[in-house]
Amino acid sequence: MQNSKLRSLTIDSDRQWLVAPNDVKLLPDDIHVWRIELERSESQIKQFAKILSEDERGRAEKLYFQQHRQRFVVGRGILRTILGRYLDVAPQEVKFDYEAFGKPVLSAEFSDRKIWFNLSHCQSLALCAVSRDRPIGVDLEYARPITDVLVLAQQFFSASESALMRSLPPHQKQQAFFRIWTCKEAYLKATGAGISQLQKIEITLTPGESAKLNVPDWRLLEISAGRNSIAAVAVPGTAANLRYWQY
Repeated sequence: MQNSKLRSLTIDSDRQWLVAPNDVKLLPDDIHVWRIELERSESQIKQFAKILSEDERGRAEKLYFQQHRQRFVVGRGILRTILGRYLDVAPQEVKFDYEAFGKPVLSAEFSDRKIWFNLSHCQSLALCAVSRDRPIGVDLEYARPITDVLVLAQQFFSASESALMRSLPPHQKQQAFFRIWTCKEAYLKATGAGISQLQKIEITLTPGESAKLNVPDWRLLEISAGRNSIAAVAVPGTAANLRYWQY
């Protein structure tokens, strides 16, 4: 694959992000991805703050920059609102537990609903992926310039992934790096594993094709969220009926 052109393929490149109906339904084969705008008015921020738990408000207050505090409040408030629709409860009634690496999951009292979710944010944009009966992971990254991209690839990627990075012309290295990174992160977030496992997960990039996750019985979906971002969703199984919602 010497110097082959690796263009970013996105499974929803021709799709429109739609406003979800109030009675949105999630079937076993459905994957719902919500695109969330984190920049909101002061009145909206105050309304979202009211539905957060005391713990969440405390976490927001610990953030140094006001912009980061506000984005956290909006992200958690909208996450609660989205999950409340699927659970048929008020947003403030949604409760979370936390896994070993800090990944939030629905508390045990909602276990019979079999709803899985994952949230990723980058600057003023966030993605929330929701599934039923199976875990899900999503990662969203801003494709910013990185001067030591090959050093990072050597540190976090497999030998074949690093070799691919070295073979690419300079103008393609950045995008390839972020595609591989987001795909790995999406899988690790779905499984609840930490970043130390990045090198053990291998992604295949082939010219003209979407990225492939070299893990049996898992599906990888690259997502176009706009704003020079790169994103991916990982779920076990093969069938997936995708819906893209704009909150």
